[in-house]
Amino acid sequence: MGFKLYLRALSVMGACHFDISALDALNDESPMVIAPNHPSLLDAVMILSRMPHLACIMKADLVDNPFFGAGARLACYIRNDALRHMLRLAVEELRGGSHLLLFPEGTRSHPLPIGAIRGSIALIAKQASVPIQTLLITTDSPFLGKGWPFFRKPTMPIHYRIEIGRRFDPPTDVRYSVAELETYFQTALAEPRLTTNSRGNR
Repeated sequence: MGFKLYLRALSVMGACHFDISALDALNDESPMVIAPNHPSLLDAVMILSRMPHLACIMKADLVDNPFFGAGARLACYIRNDALRHMLRLAVEELRGGSHLLLFPEGTRSHPLPIGAIRGSIALIAKQASVPIQTLLITTDSPFLGKGWPFFRKPTMPIHYRIEIGRRFDPPTDVRYSVAELETYFQTALAEPRLTTNSRGNR
């Protein structure tokens, strides 16, 4: 609810426009790993605002942060600092019926449009025997992306769009699955996706 209110406030102020309602179609699906590209710090907020029952793997320093970590700890989000523990909890969440949000790069996309994908996403999906559902996040501003200066003011409004990408079957070969994901993201994100006609505020 807090994320919804935050995004609504940004929209009402005219700071941002969000076209993210496509995510609603995934809420009633069977468990899967949700795998978005990661152009900005708002990505997780946008996704979690539409998928409230999503399990999430987060950087340990964010979970420990006194300002940002309280909600993450209350929601029992999974820390990424102990690999075996992280893998076990992620698989348990998926087997228990939850979707799992995992940014496959492990950090914000750099270089754009997609950085190197880590093997943990394919390993989790393989062990849980669930598909990997990609999301394509596009924006017309580098604001809050990797390397954006903290005090630099962006041009507003900023437009964000999330589309449902390709769904990959449960992996059998981790290395092959990672290479397949990288190829897909590179190809899909190379195409212009955010245009004046597609901009929305939902």
